[in-house]
Amino acid sequence: MFKMLISALALFASTQVLAETTRVGDWTVHYSAFSSTFLTPEVARSYNIERSRFNGLLNIAVTDDEGKTQQVALSGQGKNLIGTVRELTFQTVREGDAIYYIAQYPFRNEDNVLFTIDISHPRQGGQFSFRHTFYTD
Repeated sequence: MFKMLISALALFASTQVLAETTRVGDWTVHYSAFSSTFLTPEVARSYNIERSRFNGLLNIAVTDDEGKTQQVALSGQGKNLIGTVRELTFQTVREGDAIYYIAQYPFRNEDNVLFTIDISHPRQGGQFSFRHTFYTD
C-alpha cells in the first residue's frame, strides 16, 4: 500500500518527493512538504493549487497496520522562527483506494517552519509535529 501512496505522490508531483513517517496511535502517518513548483502546471490547475516559488505544499496520508489509507479529519498550523502562525486548510485527494490530504503554505526563502498537525477520527486521534525548511527555486 505504501508503494501505491508513493505512486500517487509521484503522479501528483513532477519530481520525486521523499515522504517521512511517524506513528500516531495505531496509525502510520506519511508526510512531506515541498514547493508547489514541483507540480506540473496541469496538476496544479486540476487541484486548484497556486503554483509559485513562494507556495509550499504539505502532503499527508494516514494508514492502518495493514497499509490501508484512512479517512480522517486534519487540522493544523505552521509557525516560522519569527513566530508567524498560519492555519492550514486541508483538501482531500482520492486516487483509487488511496486517500491523502494536501494543504498550501506560503513561505519565504529559507523559512524554517514547525508544523503541528491534529488528526481526528471517531476511533482515535492524535497529534504530531515536524519541522521543514523551504527554499525558493
